[in-house]
Amino acid sequence: MRDFRKLEIWKNGISIVKQVYQLSHQLPAQEKFGLISQINRAAVSIPSNIAEGCSRNSEVEFKRFLEIAIGSLFEIETQLIIIVELKLIDLKETENLMTLIHKEGRMINGLINKIKKS
Repeated sequence: MRDFRKLEIWKNGISIVKQVYQLSHQLPAQEKFGLISQINRAAVSIPSNIAEGCSRNSEVEFKRFLEIAIGSLFEIETQLIIIVELKLIDLKETENLMTLIHKEGRMINGLINKIKKS
């Protein structure tokens, strides 16, 4: 069993959650049960799945939870694109978060590939 608190991918996941929540507070109130709820849940899913995967005893199971976390990253990226396309938030305000999302994706994919090779 791994200590998820020591993993950089988990720490970055927590940073993504914070940034998503800050950004979602800027969205219109009518999106409370739409985009706000969806993007917040997807963000929380990233570090949560990494942590849950760390509790598993097999590398195959750990890898599966990392794959779910990647899926949540793609969800957030898609939702950010939608938010910008709907002109709810300016593209410039999403740049730092997008950079962090892409970094997290590379790191998780790197760990998945490392697991595959072992």
